[in-house]
Amino acid sequence: MRILIGQIAHETNTFSNVKTDKKAFSLWGWDTGETITTKHHSVRNYLGGMIARAEELGIEIIPTFATFAYPSGVITKETYEALKLELLNGIQNAKDYDAICLALHGAGVTETTEDLEGDLLKEIRKIAGYEVPVVITLDLHANVTQTMVSEADAILGNHLYPHTDSYEIGIEAVNVAQKIVENGLKPTMHLIKLPLAIPTSTTNLSPAKDVNDLCFEWEKNSRMIDCTFYHGFPYTNISDFGVTVLATSHNDPEIAREAAQDVASYIWEHKEAFFIKQPSPKEGIVQALQHDGYPVVLNETSDNPGGGTPGDGTYLLRALLEEKVEKACFGFIYDPEVVDIAFRAGVGANIEVMLGGKTDQLHGEPIPLIAYVKCLTDGTFIQSSPMGKGGQVNLGRSVRLQSGGVDMIVCSVKSQTLDEQIFLLHGIDVSAYKIVALKSSQHFRAGFEPISSKIITVDSPGLTTLDFTAFQYTNLKTKLYPFTEVSQESASVITD
Repeated sequence: MRILIGQIAHETNTFSNVKTDKKAFSLWGWDTGETITTKHHSVRNYLGGMIARAEELGIEIIPTFATFAYPSGVITKETYEALKLELLNGIQNAKDYDAICLALHGAGVTETTEDLEGDLLKEIRKIAGYEVPVVITLDLHANVTQTMVSEADAILGNHLYPHTDSYEIGIEAVNVAQKIVENGLKPTMHLIKLPLAIPTSTTNLSPAKDVNDLCFEWEKNSRMIDCTFYHGFPYTNISDFGVTVLATSHNDPEIAREAAQDVASYIWEHKEAFFIKQPSPKEGIVQALQHDGYPVVLNETSDNPGGGTPGDGTYLLRALLEEKVEKACFGFIYDPEVVDIAFRAGVGANIEVMLGGKTDQLHGEPIPLIAYVKCLTDGTFIQSSPMGKGGQVNLGRSVRLQSGGVDMIVCSVKSQTLDEQIFLLHGIDVSAYKIVALKSSQHFRAGFEPISSKIITVDSPGLTTLDFTAFQYTNLKTKLYPFTEVSQESASVITD
């Protein structure tokens, strides 16, 4: 048996003023052929799982094209055409394959389509036809569409947030493809879209944990293949987004429908539990200092580059400096201009800079700062977080600055912080600090929960703020809670 694999992944924050071009994808990899298998072998991500399982089953892998870009604004028309061309050419040039497994995202938006994944799948079908099984993986934050369901034979997504199960989802994708081809498995999907948008919600805690538990109960049924609660990606001004439930059975549409209805109804009944007001940066600092243990992690959810923000927001860092907090470290803020100044000045110099706040006016003003250059690095390390463990990260030239009681890391490539490696690279042992501040919404938890005394999420203005009222959703085609009130009767989609 031979399986084609590939990847095109992007989570598009349409409220961002930074459009996504080919350079944004190339920064993280524009890979073809065997480069894909070499790069992802033994890495805990979707492709890594696909490769590992295929090897175990003796299935030949045919790598086509793989790329992803860090979340940012709308993908340009030219970039999307280049992405499609690479993947479609890889499929077109492949011979005698039995199935296709693709790692997609589910929240891709381009200048020409609101549904990158649905459009891409339709183009793939023009080449591969409908006899060849197409199995795709999606991110938990996918805005799943009926087009995706119609064009794919099976869709599998993360249950967990942080996404520590991507490797396992990749394994499952190959398992399903193999069973379709060799054992006659007939995945039958039922999709329910709720009139609901929810904030980023970790699955370690209720209510998301409770929804997953219900999904897992349904998956124990021998007629079921998968039942997934997709949180959706809310930072997007498109006509069709929000929470979905996708249940997949083995050729049994009724049980798939029953499972999807049951889970969707539970989510709707408990929707208010998803909306929790978090403290401001200064309020979070007060709470952290009142806590006895070390370290306390303050995560700045409103400037999460993993959701398409600029990564140079200054609200939390400014608060740490203004409050004259001792034994605090911040890892990290994106500002290549400041990095360049520090590299030119060298270790041991004092530099005067305007730090952060350069992308837009939403995430805070630049911070006037006189800081000591403690160390300079190349910004490269191997990821240790259970999410993507083993992958190589390159944040470009980076610097550790010191001002007052705050150690701060500044990098040349924007990214959220997933584990302590960026701190260790700059000589910072987080266990010795009272406050460890970082930019992330939930993914950091996989790496930091085992080593932190307490986690406090802080919120402020930003492209990933938990306050949805800060955004203008002008393209919605239906009512969506919490933007408008939606009664149980008008939410009939739950029981369709």
